[in-house]
Amino acid sequence: MTTLVEVKDLAKTFDVSPPWLNRVLERKPRQFVHAVDGLSFSIRKGRTLALVGESGCGKSTVARLLVGLYEPTRGQVFFDGQDTGVLKSSAANLRSLRRRMQMIFQDPYASLNPRWKVLDIVGEPLREHGLIGDVAVLRDKVGELLRSVGLATADMEKFPHQFSGGQRQRISIARALATQPEFLVCDEPTSALDVSVQAQVLNIMKDLQRQQGLTYLFISHNLAVVRHVSDEVGVMYLGRLVELADKAELFARPRHPYTRMLLDAIPDIHMSGSARTPVQGEVPNPLQPPSGCAFHPRCPHANARCAEERPAMRELSDVRVACHAVQEGRI
Repeated sequence: MTTLVEVKDLAKTFDVSPPWLNRVLERKPRQFVHAVDGLSFSIRKGRTLALVGESGCGKSTVARLLVGLYEPTRGQVFFDGQDTGVLKSSAANLRSLRRRMQMIFQDPYASLNPRWKVLDIVGEPLREHGLIGDVAVLRDKVGELLRSVGLATADMEKFPHQFSGGQRQRISIARALATQPEFLVCDEPTSALDVSVQAQVLNIMKDLQRQQGLTYLFISHNLAVVRHVSDEVGVMYLGRLVELADKAELFARPRHPYTRMLLDAIPDIHMSGSARTPVQGEVPNPLQPPSGCAFHPRCPHANARCAEERPAMRELSDVRVACHAVQEGRI
């Protein structure tokens, strides 16, 4: 199966220093947050890679780097074999790239213009990319897009506030599909929705993927959702991937202690009475990350090496994992 998206050594550092005068008066150095630090992965056409982890681990930053909302500090993003950094240097190539990859944001109400009708919201990408100019044809196309996500054609005359949260997210999906993209970046698209509505939206996304051959990067902190939609899963901690595996393999045999803790935190009636490792401690301050393995202060298997040396990502059978304890066979 052909690789559509490939990420190599991707990194993003934010300068969060106080203003210059404050630093001079208080004699404080500049401060940086390494939100994403050396990520490498690939996504094959028609497949879904899910990135999971606690809040603040850098998942949304990865999403914004892939669609070009942030410029990477280091590393490369390849789309269909072409370096997106090179493509962005040409206005025509950038426009074509934006047609082929779209993003679905976490909050559907914040991402939709409250002063526009649904016709204008969903139809804007079609007009901006010059795909449809005739008003009658535009209305037909918007109606078709709305029907594909389970809404009625008449809904194009309504405003976003007239819809429920799940319906607004469907509008966001319809807008993202307007340019017939190949790749969708989904940044926690169901986190603000009720469980029953989550299922409806996820099923729509799965159906669209089968019908149109879409490729997804799915960002989430909900492992139950990830289990339903993903083909492969990457687990992130403080800006780095700690485990990357096929979905079935990861849920059946998690290697990294952090992955095990996340899975143990999922309520599961079939595991009642089973020994579980509770999630310990809090995510460290990203301004002052721990030395060595960033997870070692919370890890029950950490030793002196873990506190001093940062583990590299290694192949282990069909799994990639960054953990000294796993690589040494201690767990």
